[in-house]
Amino acid sequence: MGYIDVPADKYWGAQTQRSADNFKIGGHQMPKEIINAFAVLKMAAAQANFDLGVMSGEKKILIEKVCKEIMDGKLDDQFPLVVWQTGSGTQSNMNLNEVIANRGHVINGGTLDDAKKILHPNDDVNKSQSSNDTFPTAMHIAAYRVLIDVTLPGIEKLRDTLKAKSEKFMNVVKIGRTHFMDATPLTLGQELSGYVAQLDHGIKAIKNSFAHLSELALGGTAVGTGLNTPKGYDVLVAIKIAEISGLPFVTGANKFEGLAAHDAIVEAHGALKTVAVSLMKIGNDIRMLASG
Repeated sequence: MGYIDVPADKYWGAQTQRSADNFKIGGHQMPKEIINAFAVLKMAAAQANFDLGVMSGEKKILIEKVCKEIMDGKLDDQFPLVVWQTGSGTQSNMNLNEVIANRGHVINGGTLDDAKKILHPNDDVNKSQSSNDTFPTAMHIAAYRVLIDVTLPGIEKLRDTLKAKSEKFMNVVKIGRTHFMDATPLTLGQELSGYVAQLDHGIKAIKNSFAHLSELALGGTAVGTGLNTPKGYDVLVAIKIAEISGLPFVTGANKFEGLAAHDAIVEAHGALKTVAVSLMKIGNDIRMLASG
């Protein structure tokens, strides 16, 4: 593909640089949640490859060390790419591969200008993988983690607050309104209990999406057949990801679905849209009630 200049002080390589040069649009960088999810799956892949006898212990340890640095935020400036890329997110996958390979070589005592390095971005860091199964896997890991760590705790905190207010004001009688007009009495607690129920249903909808979201495409490689992976790799790598992340991930029952569609993401997004509509309704109600 020809020569390309890469900054001498960066861990990324030619594939990353080509994407940075060719997609100078948008400015929306690949989310850090995706980068961290990639680090999780790259670590898990190295561990699975080692356990199955297709990677040396020395290379596995180096990959693990760099992935840990990525997860700890120590290499954030090494991932410059925007979300605008080729369809399968190949450049971000290669960005991770190149950074892990080059940083691992330096950790091992080498330098970035060495002609031969201990880790190869494709042959080692990307072993038993393809952009087509790593990127969907990273999406699932990132989405599941954000929903568990950020979204659900926030909704549950609001739900619990409204529930406490509902119980406190259950005997405070006020006028009910339909279409902004005074109607028949109810208590403020009863009114707030409706909001609590909305959020309870929203929480349930989000949690219902976890079963599909927990299925990972990793192991399907290019088209879903698992070509170029050792036997049992897909199951084992999902177990490794679950151990590293602390979340109940499993290998996808059908890798063709996992690679060719994003229905799990769509399902989770649908649940979030339901909660968003509930929050808009609750906010508008409170705004109206506060108007006097």
